[in-house]
Amino acid sequence: MAVGVAVILIGVGVFTRLAGQLAAEAEPVAADHAFTDAVRATVPQPAVQIFAAFTHMGDATTLTGLCVAVAITLVARSRQWLALGWVVAVAGNGLLNRTLKQTFGRVRPLNPDGLVLEPGFSFPSGHSSGSVVAYGMLAYLALRLLPARWHLTALVASVALAFTVGASRVFLGVHFASDVIAGFASGSAWLALCVTGIELLRGYRQRSA
Repeated sequence: MAVGVAVILIGVGVFTRLAGQLAAEAEPVAADHAFTDAVRATVPQPAVQIFAAFTHMGDATTLTGLCVAVAITLVARSRQWLALGWVVAVAGNGLLNRTLKQTFGRVRPLNPDGLVLEPGFSFPSGHSSGSVVAYGMLAYLALRLLPARWHLTALVASVALAFTVGASRVFLGVHFASDVIAGFASGSAWLALCVTGIELLRGYRQRSA
């Protein structure tokens, strides 16, 4: 519980700081533009194409399909409460991210030559937050349901995949770096809140049994 609360506080703190800097047009906003220009000028096209393939792991369509498939699997294994927690985590993050984007209304970087073109606002990155929540929840489910020998692999894979998806958004020129960091922060806070809630409910049900 202490770890969950700590992650929530850190995630909210990082997001709040970035949001404040964005609202104030502080120096990190100018650094965002400089970093985006540097990436566009120095990253070779083959590397950009690799990131273009990885970025689809955070697409709304991909995560929606994953959400449905995992929920059905959990229900089939008589894990209805875990299925409910999984759906609330993934779907709830989508609603949260959409609300935050509309609240801040940040325009995306200009990227006419990009391999991926995205509509809508930029802050925070939905691919980044969605990947943290979805693949983080998969790691949590692995810790709950799989043998111990798979735990470290699941954790490393989830962190690596979420980070790669987030980084791809900057290399593809569809997000600023602060958008991705804010997505990681909001996603981590929401993930920690959902996992903590599931664990609290689990403890309550065990005490009531």
